[in-house]
Amino acid sequence: MVTGGAGFLGSHLCERLLEDGWQVTCVDNLVTGVPTNVADLRQDDRFRFLQHNVSEHLELVGAIDAVVHFASPASPVDHERHPIHTLKVGTLGTHNMLGLARAKGAVFLLASTSEVYGDPLVHPQSETYWGNVNPTGPRGVYDEAKRAAEAFTMAYHRAHGLKTRIARIFNYVRPAYAFE
Repeated sequence: MVTGGAGFLGSHLCERLLEDGWQVTCVDNLVTGVPTNVADLRQDDRFRFLQHNVSEHLELVGAIDAVVHFASPASPVDHERHPIHTLKVGTLGTHNMLGLARAKGAVFLLASTSEVYGDPLVHPQSETYWGNVNPTGPRGVYDEAKRAAEAFTMAYHRAHGLKTRIARIFNYVRPAYAFE
């Protein structure tokens, strides 16, 4: 199962999983996801699209091997347009999908970003850098949602023994001299 599966990265992941022989359930509420991203995939019998907001409870019948949680507005423009949704999908959505993974005995993979560090003072960030977060700033809803999502993921791992993974994508900003 891929949440945010109609988004740019999610749709490419769904496509790759199908190529590798998996059955894929794509869950997206289409707030920022685009139906045309998965239109061709709908022709495959192993692909199922479910329009649903993961911030609300979801029950699925049948086995699930993995829950890959990509649901989240990713663009600063989207955070500005949908600030509450951004917070809810990172917190409530993550909690709901962790609960589903636990109920199904599935592995949970969270797609996170270097935004957990806020507006970093260090480029690139290492795993030992704790960040420079402004929870009330314009990007605070996204930064804090990703931080909470990672905290929820590790809490489920520690408290329930859930098999979890966090893939943190780093946005590397080249120093000015790299362009000279």
